[in-house]
Amino acid sequence: MWNGLVGVVKETYTAGLGEGVVPGPIMMPLVRGELVGLIWVRPLHVGQDALAGIAELANIAAAAGADEVVLAWETHDVATACELPIVGPAPCLNMVLATQAGHVLHQFPYAEQLLSRSPEGWASVAPDWRPAPVPQPGGGLVPPIQTAVNYSFTPIKLDHPDPFGVTVVLMEEDGYRISLTEAFAR
Repeated sequence: MWNGLVGVVKETYTAGLGEGVVPGPIMMPLVRGELVGLIWVRPLHVGQDALAGIAELANIAAAAGADEVVLAWETHDVATACELPIVGPAPCLNMVLATQAGHVLHQFPYAEQLLSRSPEGWASVAPDWRPAPVPQPGGGLVPPIQTAVNYSFTPIKLDHPDPFGVTVVLMEEDGYRISLTEAFAR
């Protein structure tokens, strides 16, 4: 499962960078080894909104009763959006695999190969994936990612017959893009 998720995320980042866009953070919750779906962060404003928007990715995992989560983000993108210092390799795709017992940080550094530049100055690049460092059990996570990991395993208590369904609807209304697998689709 892990290798499949890494492959999907790398493909997503490659496609986005090729279009001149760094894909925002994405969460993939799992329940008993089954993927719930993919949750992409909503449009963010720099600063506190970005910190909150990334941390709120945890809502779907918490509502689904996830026992594992995978979060992916780009070092420079999250640091810039959240007004945080850049920690670790950049540019770099980061993925964390987390359970209630702990997490392992995986980093996939890359060099950018310029493909083209638009008249507005947007660069289309291709990632040249570099050798990945050894996975880091308990590796340092930037604050919004650490918060998302922490809250992913905190049950959501809603006075509603379908807390998962209502959480999905509310998050979609807030601008999160959610693609559920068939087993979890409403």
